[in-house]
Amino acid sequence: MGNSYAGQLKTTRFEEVLHNSIEASLRSNNLVPRPIFSQLYLEAEQQLSSLEAGSRADNEEEEEEEEEEEGSESSSPPVSYQVKPPPEGCCTTDGFCQAGKDLRLVSISNEHIEVPSGFLLVGAKSPNLPDHLLVCAVDKRFLPDDNGRNALLGFSGNCVGCGKKGFCYFTEFSNHINLKLTTQPKKQKHLKYYLVRNAQGALTKGSVICWKGAEFRGRQSLASNCSSTLFQLPESSGLSGSTSSEPLPPANPSAPAGTQQTAAAVDPTPSTAAFSSAVYNGKESPKKQLMKNNLSALTRPSVLGTLTNPGPPKKRHKGWSPESPSSTETWNFQLNPQASNRIKNDGGSLSSLPHSALVGPASSPMVGSGEPVSVPDNLMKICKAKPVIFKGHGNFPYLCGNINDVIVSPLLYTCYRNSQSLSRAYEQYGASTMQPISEEMQLLLTVYYLVQLAADQVPLIEDLEQIFMRSWRESHLSEIRQYQQAVPQAFPPVPSHITPVTSAQLPWLAGLAASSCNDSVHIIECSYSLAEGLSEMFKLLIEGKLMKTNYVVIICASRNRAIDSCIVITGKYQARVLSESMLSPSDYQKEVSYQLVTGKVETLGSFFSTLCPEGDIDLLLEKFYQENQGHISSSLSSSVNKPTAVNGAGAAVCTSYEIERHQIRPFQLAVAQKLLSHICSIADSSTQNLDLGSFEKIDFLICVPPSEVTYQQTLFHLWHSGILLELGLEKEHLTKQRVEQYVMKLDAEAQIKFKIFLQNSMQNPHTLFVLIHDHAHWDLMSAMHSLYPQAELSTGLVDRLLNCREVKEAPNIVTLHVTSFPYALQTQHTHISPYNEIHWPSSYSNGVDLYHENKKYFGLSEFIESTLSGHSIPLLRYDSSFEAMVMALGKRFPRLHSAVIRTFVLIQHYSAAMMAVCGLSQMKNYTSVETLEITQNLINSSRQCPSGHGLMVVLRIPCIPLAAVAYERLYNVRERLALEDNFEIILGNPNSGITIGKHFVEQLKIWQKIEDVDWRPQTYLELEGLPCILIFSGMDPQGESLPRSLRYCDLRLINSSSLVRTSLEQELGLAAYFVSSEIHTEKAVVNDVLESDPEKLSSTDNEDEEIATEGSTSEKRSPMKRERSRSHDSASSSLSSKASTFCTESSPPQALSNSTEETTNNYERQKQKVDKGAQTTISKHLPPVTEQLDMKQNIKSTQVSITSSSSPPFSSSSSSSAPTHNSFILQTSQCSMTKASKQPPIVFLPKLVYDIITSTDSSGLPKSSSLLPYHSVMWASSFRPLMSKMMTCTEQSLYYRQWTVPKPIHMDYNNRNEGRMDTFHPRRLLLSGPPQIGKTGAYLQFLSILSRMLIRLTEVDVYDEEEININIKEESDQYYHQPGDMWPDLESFKKMPFDYTIHDPKYEDASLICSKLQTINSEDRSMSRRQEDMYTCRQTTRMRLSKYAAYNTYHHCEQCHQYMGFNPRYQIYESTLHAFAFSYSMLGEEIQLHFIIPKSKEHHFVFSQPGRQLESMRLPLVTDKSEDYIKSPTFTPTTGRHEHGLFNLYHAMDGASHLHVLVVKEYEMAIYKKYWPNHIMLVLPSIFNSAGVGAAHFLIKELSYHNLELERNRQEELGIKPQDIWPFIVISDDSCVMWNAVEVNCSGDRKSDYTWTERNVSLKQILQHIEATPNVTHYALIGMRKWSSKTNSAEIKEPFSCCHVHDFLMLNVDLTQNVQYNQNRFTCDDVDFNLRVHSAGLLICRFNHFNVMKKQIAVGGQRSFHIKSKVSDTPVSISPAQYICAPDSKHTFLAAPAQLLLEKYLQYHSHRFFPLSLKNYSHPVLSVDCYLNLGPQIAVCYVSSRPHSLNISSSGLTFSGLLLYLCDSFVVASFLKKFHFLKGATLCVICQDRNSLRQTVVRLELEDEWQFRLRDEFQTANAKEDRPLFFLTGRHI
Repeated sequence: MGNSYAGQLKTTRFEEVLHNSIEASLRSNNLVPRPIFSQLYLEAEQQLSSLEAGSRADNEEEEEEEEEEEGSESSSPPVSYQVKPPPEGCCTTDGFCQAGKDLRLVSISNEHIEVPSGFLLVGAKSPNLPDHLLVCAVDKRFLPDDNGRNALLGFSGNCVGCGKKGFCYFTEFSNHINLKLTTQPKKQKHLKYYLVRNAQGALTKGSVICWKGAEFRGRQSLASNCSSTLFQLPESSGLSGSTSSEPLPPANPSAPAGTQQTAAAVDPTPSTAAFSSAVYNGKESPKKQLMKNNLSALTRPSVLGTLTNPGPPKKRHKGWSPESPSSTETWNFQLNPQASNRIKNDGGSLSSLPHSALVGPASSPMVGSGEPVSVPDNLMKICKAKPVIFKGHGNFPYLCGNINDVIVSPLLYTCYRNSQSLSRAYEQYGASTMQPISEEMQLLLTVYYLVQLAADQVPLIEDLEQIFMRSWRESHLSEIRQYQQAVPQAFPPVPSHITPVTSAQLPWLAGLAASSCNDSVHIIECSYSLAEGLSEMFKLLIEGKLMKTNYVVIICASRNRAIDSCIVITGKYQARVLSESMLSPSDYQKEVSYQLVTGKVETLGSFFSTLCPEGDIDLLLEKFYQENQGHISSSLSSSVNKPTAVNGAGAAVCTSYEIERHQIRPFQLAVAQKLLSHICSIADSSTQNLDLGSFEKIDFLICVPPSEVTYQQTLFHLWHSGILLELGLEKEHLTKQRVEQYVMKLDAEAQIKFKIFLQNSMQNPHTLFVLIHDHAHWDLMSAMHSLYPQAELSTGLVDRLLNCREVKEAPNIVTLHVTSFPYALQTQHTHISPYNEIHWPSSYSNGVDLYHENKKYFGLSEFIESTLSGHSIPLLRYDSSFEAMVMALGKRFPRLHSAVIRTFVLIQHYSAAMMAVCGLSQMKNYTSVETLEITQNLINSSRQCPSGHGLMVVLRIPCIPLAAVAYERLYNVRERLALEDNFEIILGNPNSGITIGKHFVEQLKIWQKIEDVDWRPQTYLELEGLPCILIFSGMDPQGESLPRSLRYCDLRLINSSSLVRTSLEQELGLAAYFVSSEIHTEKAVVNDVLESDPEKLSSTDNEDEEIATEGSTSEKRSPMKRERSRSHDSASSSLSSKASTFCTESSPPQALSNSTEETTNNYERQKQKVDKGAQTTISKHLPPVTEQLDMKQNIKSTQVSITSSSSPPFSSSSSSSAPTHNSFILQTSQCSMTKASKQPPIVFLPKLVYDIITSTDSSGLPKSSSLLPYHSVMWASSFRPLMSKMMTCTEQSLYYRQWTVPKPIHMDYNNRNEGRMDTFHPRRLLLSGPPQIGKTGAYLQFLSILSRMLIRLTEVDVYDEEEININIKEESDQYYHQPGDMWPDLESFKKMPFDYTIHDPKYEDASLICSKLQTINSEDRSMSRRQEDMYTCRQTTRMRLSKYAAYNTYHHCEQCHQYMGFNPRYQIYESTLHAFAFSYSMLGEEIQLHFIIPKSKEHHFVFSQPGRQLESMRLPLVTDKSEDYIKSPTFTPTTGRHEHGLFNLYHAMDGASHLHVLVVKEYEMAIYKKYWPNHIMLVLPSIFNSAGVGAAHFLIKELSYHNLELERNRQEELGIKPQDIWPFIVISDDSCVMWNAVEVNCSGDRKSDYTWTERNVSLKQILQHIEATPNVTHYALIGMRKWSSKTNSAEIKEPFSCCHVHDFLMLNVDLTQNVQYNQNRFTCDDVDFNLRVHSAGLLICRFNHFNVMKKQIAVGGQRSFHIKSKVSDTPVSISPAQYICAPDSKHTFLAAPAQLLLEKYLQYHSHRFFPLSLKNYSHPVLSVDCYLNLGPQIAVCYVSSRPHSLNISSSGLTFSGLLLYLCDSFVVASFLKKFHFLKGATLCVICQDRNSLRQTVVRLELEDEWQFRLRDEFQTANAKEDRPLFFLTGRHI
């Protein structure tokens, strides 16, 4: 066992093993059964238990490490290894030997190393240097042979660094080269790779050394009924130099091979050839997984058989993760540096090596063992094709000789290997009993598949994978169902036994299957090795015996070992397609260019000239040119000049011309809104990845592919959208240069523009930059792979720019990828979260049209649908005669690339068609019907329109050199035919702009009304109406849009060998189109499509024809017709057939009414025969026209269809020729361009592509959808579920995210983080939608609405109302202060009278307070509003937030993260709860409040030292002065506004230190704490849960006074006087958003002259200003004005007022010690308090130069109180009249506080108590010690009963009522007798209970003057337990 000490005898199992061994030997034909003792000793070598085998990805190093760590499967401990200390003074550096010489491969790869004879250089892996190989020389006898066997035990090696020789022990050697191992050194573990010299002579990593068949240990299946494991020889090994580790033979050869499946291992060292984009059916292998050792989906097959105590499953390696990348990454670029360069060159796919390298013995993954096979000379000359050999199972022999004439591909081998793995879907069920599909069955299924392929079909690897998948599923259906239904068991039951195919039966069964296919598949059976089969196959090929054979299957199946197989593609067509598909796009271009440059195509040209019996085409053209030069007037070109003359004469001009300008469709708006909602959801998430609130504007950059047309097109859209002006990025006069700043072409110059973009984003943190990556599937190459020489500069640019660190980390850059083909961005490693994908919405949902659009989109699905529907001629077609000719020429010219052949044939067809249309009718034989139809319609289109509008034909030629050849040839033919003024030929090259002739430029300028002399069309959209052939080149379309005059999309030359979903769909996307939705598109597609009958084609030219027209859309077609139209080959004729007649738009059979109004004649069922009069092919006359045919539609939407000529003509009704003079009227409505824009274009495809597009799977899904989605991704597993037609875009995305992985050349390859979510970039979105549907318009609209939203986010609605009751204000000439005074003068202020009148507009509905005898116009107060109007109808203005605004919880910016407590470093916001108690005599009990104090705010408080009890809140001194400190603590009472309250004062305070306390109710504490974790909370006692704002104000004030006393006591001990402690607090509403200051400029001559300006200032500035007021402690209340836009000079002329203050005030708690807020109040408590303060003789000062803006907040506050019935929960509207009731009545009680009911009742119904007071403002109601709002129509007069209080003079005042509210002992009878009342005046006494009501009446002797009745007693509508308030009313006697 080499150096292994694992494995110990297990006596407990001896008998069991002995029994099994005897049983196995009895069943076996082999004379040598497996030794019992090796079975026991080698148990440790079994790497995985039966349970884990099916669910583990393999990783060779980890496996071996596990073995050593585990020791054995017994309970014995692992053998520890002691490292001997190195000798003194020697080198111990990793990577160097003890002599100090460097051994690292990277360092010595170019040095000459002496290697003794018989020694090999190998690479050793050091655990300390995982990225390096150490070079060693080892005797090859001690290394394994080709089969991984026969290595001698022991070791012999030399050090290549110091040259020391003769190391006989690997332990000694490992010490010398400083491997520093902690486990027993084993050569099997550390000698990893053979080292080989590459073409440059540098030493590089070669193939893996296959120790002991390391890849296969523990993975071989057991026989179904016995537990024998693989018979392993000591140190059995794979062949040296081979890249495929071959499986070992089964231990029990007699057992059915199906159950002894050996799992093909992952190929350890694929050379680049292994990743060649070999295509099976023109498709790159979806399984390039040779480079991936352990994709978790590629799990190994399970160990099968009877599970006889296999022991516990082994633990996973500690660091092992199922997703972790293999530590032995097997990318091996150095094998062929040329190839590695090519790999990265290729834009989307991996390239292959040159064919010679594919089969070379040193570099090919297919290099084999055994005797070599010689490839015969002249193979290609004889066979006319290069055979493609697909390696299958087992060993593959060496090839030698003429190896350039064969191609070897690993694709099938990969497919077989992958199909042996179980999918992830079954791992979770512990599906270790499900055996994989056997090798024999795989091969047999492959034969079945090949047999059923048609002669013109090419095998597709996807088909084969799905066949394997279905076969495996069917054979395990019961287990799969069982696993899906039941809970997984520890040992799942063994599956039912299915008789497998044995290796002996295989050749016979394969032969039987192939016998039915007419020699298409030939089976060769060989007995010894594949070599003899290959030799025989070559022999048969040379002898010509395989002429009819497309596939040769070679099987070598012997009884005692695994099968070997390979499949050779010998069919000329199939071999050509498959070999060409192995070329990468760049190699494909090189190959074609090479063939063009070297003149290899000349043989093709000379062949064409022999076809034409009339002589060379060029000679014919020249002859035609000479003949017609003198009298071109008769040619077609004269028709171009006709319209001009007609126009001059005033005849009809075509009016249908329009280029669509930028307009937003409903779809685009919907998508823009979806994008916006995604942006908002990113901002709203708790991850803080996008702070929308911090951005003020939008900027953007659009990245487009390096196509000049796409670039100009994007500029065009941007210019016409007006978005730059809307976003404010540009001014009115926009220049093109300015627009270009916002669009970036991804070319060599992109980096400069992008650098500017990044700099702008860094310099403008408050601008949100949107980086739009349009056409985002283009160039997804990894930047790392584009750094090689020869790479194009633009390759990998997207990765370099968009994925750079600056973009990823910038918090103000959002990246939006926009594409029609998002699949490459939807892999397992994508950067884009699935939640950030936006898919274009579907237009229909359950048959309902969701968006009413006037156009219908025609995309891929609609094109496919047109091929399926039996009643319309399909829009997708192929040209069978063209395909037949290409196939014939392909066999004749095997060395020419098929793209070259196809292009030359098509150019020939177009040339011949042009000549045929121009009169050389004999040329019809040398073109196809399709090409003729295209050409005739193109040439004649401009003749049918008076203005000369015509059709566009797009001819797609991806290869740029071929496109140039085509352009030159067609241009030349057009010149010779004198058609240069008839239509233009345009070469569309992605790297250059559009060049068209001057004549056509002038026409376009006339049509588009352009006067600019230098104008040239720069986009294809501007070619609207131009008759032209656009040769569209470039390997991939890059987002260019085509005009609506597009009629034909000729895709016959697209590269059909490289089939991936994106490539196919983007080619077909060129034809995507909008048609007017009112058109019946079913009919539209039929209009000018022709199918030709062979009989007709053979008829003579110019003969009269009968063509039937249909006049009705509802007409049923004949069955024959329906049948014909299903045959999508539009020409059933052979190549030599003669096309005689072309029924086209140029000779319209349509007969149209020349009136546009609808006609009522019902001719729907009538079919007319149209007689085309005798007509020459070249004619200057217009064709005659039939009489008008009335239709039910108007002329524009009329659709006339031509039935197929192959169906018999309908019975004709009479027809007659139309008069000739009608022809121009007809033409006006027959403009080809107009018709083209009403129907989708017709698309011609290669037959191969057509078959893939139109074939569907069982669910109806087109086959193209299940192709590999993109070149640079691969399938994660071949065992993936099928896609379904019912999948939505989102489900497709999730499918690709699960089942595709990027290749290493893909930019997302390195973006993995073991399945964690943080691989997604938070600010990256993906918008996907079908091609040409309007995504550009949608994202531009998104920018617009995002900008508007940002502006809206930076704006708030603030109340903007004029002060009320201004006319009641005393107009005084006396001013106490100058307008410019900064602070009030105390003495002057004391002289100012108090203004009792309320001016705050929020109290418009409140009772007026009378201060003296006033005469108020009664109408002034009558405009009362309803209760709910108070909030909704108040006037607001939208204001932009300033930098000093207060914010709610939605604002997150960098500066205030810490303040808000959202900074990750401050997540330790434990807040502590502190109780704080004080007694208050009025409540008669102790008040206990709770403070929640975050750790960061504890410095504001004083705690007792031992117990950390809260003692007081620190207060500053009056004398303190600091710029960065606010002295007054701010209290904000709040309810219901945890999200919307403006508690973030960081910006308002301008960063100054301040103390801010939120005052919240107990039940809201948790929610406020959650939203404001870093704010101090004062929690009110639970008894105040239903209280109003009065309670909060009351407790704030009482607490603050109590705290002032505590602080005075505490600081008195420090020697500070009590009066020096700062006595003010700020009480602020939770809706104060901004503060302003008025600056007065008194620079006039007189003191009274002044000007003023208002500006936004910080709250810090205002508070510090007020705090600095001289003698500030003499003021009791200081406030400011409410902001209004209508403020006039008079209001601020006096800078200070003595009046009511509201909303935001500074309260002196010392002076107001004896004045309390009323804790019961809900409304007007501030007015009540102001009156109390004034009556106490204290000063109230309002700073008129400061004002506060209040934000309108629609939730919380007073509106959080809902008055509802206490009995039922159903919300019933209760009117205020029901708020009170008679005591003891059965009135419905209400669930609301009594005080609230009282206040609301008095506000709306006080006139019931005070009837005399209604609108009687000169006789107010006398209100004692309180102010209650009695509604706007009643005035009140406030008086205080306190001794020495300031009251108004009541002499001369007669009151209309008296209100006594909870009056205390200060109110006495003598006090009331001072006031006079009107006769009949009313009294209202309000008390807490009925008893105190009676006591009050007695105590105040009220019965002396007032009359009471029993029925005048009331109570609030509360239940007894809710303590209602009681009223008593009476009348004055």
